[in-house]
Amino acid sequence: MFSQGIEDIRDRQYLTHKDILRLNFIKDSGSYIYRRHYRQGLRSHIMEVLTQEAVKNETNGVFMDGLRSFPRAKPSMMLRIFRARFGGLKDAKEELKRVRIIGEYLLPDNIAISKEILVDYKRHKDSELLLCGLQEYVKGQVLDPWGILDETYLLSLSCQMGIKKMDGSASPCGRWIQDVREKGGKFISKLKKMMIEANHVPDLAGVGNLILASSGYIKLVDINNISKVSFDSVISLDDRGYPVCDKSIEALSLLEQKLLVRAIQRNDPVYKIYLDPSRMSDVNAMEREFRLSIEHKGDQCVSG
Repeated sequence: MFSQGIEDIRDRQYLTHKDILRLNFIKDSGSYIYRRHYRQGLRSHIMEVLTQEAVKNETNGVFMDGLRSFPRAKPSMMLRIFRARFGGLKDAKEELKRVRIIGEYLLPDNIAISKEILVDYKRHKDSELLLCGLQEYVKGQVLDPWGILDETYLLSLSCQMGIKKMDGSASPCGRWIQDVREKGGKFISKLKKMMIEANHVPDLAGVGNLILASSGYIKLVDINNISKVSFDSVISLDDRGYPVCDKSIEALSLLEQKLLVRAIQRNDPVYKIYLDPSRMSDVNAMEREFRLSIEHKGDQCVSG
C-alpha cells in the first residue's frame, strides 16, 4: 500500500507534461512533449506524445507559399495510463488477456495498434502494478453509432478528410462511401464472431471510441473497458455501474442498421437476448441512473 498523503496519479482528474516526467518509469530524453488529449475518461489518462519540432511549428508557425500557418502538432503516438487498480499480478494478467482477445479479432485493420506495458509505479518507497499502453495515433473522424450515418453525413466526412479521388472513379466520394460500408460490414462481422466465440466485447458505446479513418476502416481506439458477453438474462454492470455490455451491443446494432442500411435480424444470436424490448428498457433506466450519479459527482465524462 502507498503511504498516506502521497497523491496517486490514477486519482488525478488530468495530468500535465511535468506530471508524466516525474513518473519513475518514464525516461526523459528531452525528445517528447506530453499533452493532455481532449478525450479524458473515467478509466484512463490519455496523453498525446508530441515531438519537440511539431510543437515548435504549432507555436511559432511555418511559412508556406509566403504565408505563416500554425499546424496543430500531430502525435507520434498516444500514451494511455489506466486508472485500474490490481490486487496482484494475476489480476493484471487477466486484464491483459482481455486486451489480447480484442486484438486477435480486430487486428490489423480495425483497432489502434497498441503495446501494453505493466510497470512498477513508485511513490517514495511504495510501489504498485500499473498498466500503460503506447498506442498508434489514428487520424480520422469520430463515428457515433447514435448519430446520423446516412450518405449525406458520410459525404461530409469524406470532404473533411479530403477524399478527392479513389481508384480512378468518376465519383470518388461515392466510391469511398461504398468502401466504408463494405469495410464496416467486415468490422461488424468480426465483432459478432468475437462475441460468439470468445464471449467478449469492447466498449462500443463511449463517445469517441470508434474512429473512421480516411482508409475507410473503422478503428477501435478505446480498449480499457472490455466486458464479458454472457447471453443470459442478467444485466451486467461494469465497475462504475454502467451497463456497458448491453449498450455496446445496442451500438453494434445501430451501426449495422445505419451504416449498412439494412434491418437487423432479431433472431441473430448476438441480438436475440440483448435487444429484447423489456431488457432494453431496464438497461436505459440503469444508464440514466449512472449518468445522474456522474453528474452528482461533478464528472461529465462517461467513457474511456
